[in-house]
Amino acid sequence: MDEYGNSGEGRATRRDEAVRAAVEQGLLGPDSPIVGLLDVTGIRESAAELRAAFAEVTAPGTPVLHAFAVKATPLVPVLRLLREEGIGAEVASPGELALARAAGLSPAQTVLDSPAKTPAELREALALGIAVNADNPQELDRIDGLVRSAVSRSPLGIRVNPQVGGGSIGATSTATATSKFGVALRDEGAREWVVRAYLDRPWLSRLHAHTGSQGIPLSLMAQGVAETYALAEEINRRIGRPQIDTIDIGGGLPVNFASDATAPTYAEYARALREAVPGLFDGRYGLVTEFGRSLLAKHGTIVARVEYAKSAGGRAVAVTHAGVQVATRTVYVPGSWPLRITAYDGKGRPKSGPEVVQDVAGPACFAGDLLAEGRALPLLDQGDYAAALDTGAYYFAHHYAYNSLARPGIYGFVPDRATGVRFATVRDPQTLASIVAESGGAHAGALTTLHAPGSR
Repeated sequence: MDEYGNSGEGRATRRDEAVRAAVEQGLLGPDSPIVGLLDVTGIRESAAELRAAFAEVTAPGTPVLHAFAVKATPLVPVLRLLREEGIGAEVASPGELALARAAGLSPAQTVLDSPAKTPAELREALALGIAVNADNPQELDRIDGLVRSAVSRSPLGIRVNPQVGGGSIGATSTATATSKFGVALRDEGAREWVVRAYLDRPWLSRLHAHTGSQGIPLSLMAQGVAETYALAEEINRRIGRPQIDTIDIGGGLPVNFASDATAPTYAEYARALREAVPGLFDGRYGLVTEFGRSLLAKHGTIVARVEYAKSAGGRAVAVTHAGVQVATRTVYVPGSWPLRITAYDGKGRPKSGPEVVQDVAGPACFAGDLLAEGRALPLLDQGDYAAALDTGAYYFAHHYAYNSLARPGIYGFVPDRATGVRFATVRDPQTLASIVAESGGAHAGALTTLHAPGSR
């Protein structure tokens, strides 16, 4: 049992029931061979766990905003559900901001972070009153001009990089010496520049850093937060008043992809932070968090029909409809992003029987399009289903249009006494007409009208 009652066993039971019900209710079948499933009960439980974990360590009355990193699962119904559970939104593009607004998130519940904000993005955020963390000195110069030209209610801060090091996955390590994010604090003159920026701008009231991500240990995450807190203390001492009133500690709690257990938990991380940075929780600073993967990953499942079962070189190969288009990271970097695969029979029931070493292949036209290679599973036959687990974040909502493969439909589910499982559409399956439209269908003859001078 995970802390606060969100058990891996309970998730697995709900998942098995949902797969069977998806087949019985026609969401999965020969004509709809791939879907994404979201466990609404599990999402609500994770949101409650996050809130409870930080409530346990913060002083009463401390303002805390848990802002979901929209990039993890950019789906409007998910953002609306999280809003209902007391979770805001951290956005990093005009598109993500539009999704958050469509979900009903207020400016006070929204934080804008991005390393490449345009003047128009900044102008919109400041007009709306959305919190903004400036990534670098040039961006702060832009904000200076906007603040001078119009009054804004936006809480404003600077993102810093404490440069405490990376984890086991280089591509997701944000606090390395050469990370593209934030002001690199250990570079010559950088720390003093940050302090001076606050001294010169009494409207700067926040400080932001993000050290965590998949592959980052809790100790390194806590070190990054400690460095950021120490800088806030230094700035406030230099100014002589508590100008920085909020510290945004980012998110990035890693996810256990090896089993159904939640590890580490939010409670474990919050306690580690309290031990490493006790002053952060004494009520002098408001807090912002930006968790993404850890809120959604374990509550999503991609289920794909086995179109063909074959063998090659003595190895069984199940050719499914889930591959690089929905699991891009796993296909291209399987060592860093392995996924558990569960076998279901043609009626959506967990498949039993002797385990056979086999490949679970996707539909894209290149040899490396494999969800799993050399995996021991009950033998998958034609018409069975392969489920990729823990895919609720950075998977089926991040479509990669290889071979013009359609985006799958996504459905949320809850247990239901009358039907066993009740589904709600989160995103409709993409149509062929939509694929054509996105590929310039309205401009089919555009290039044929262009001719070099004198060519005709």
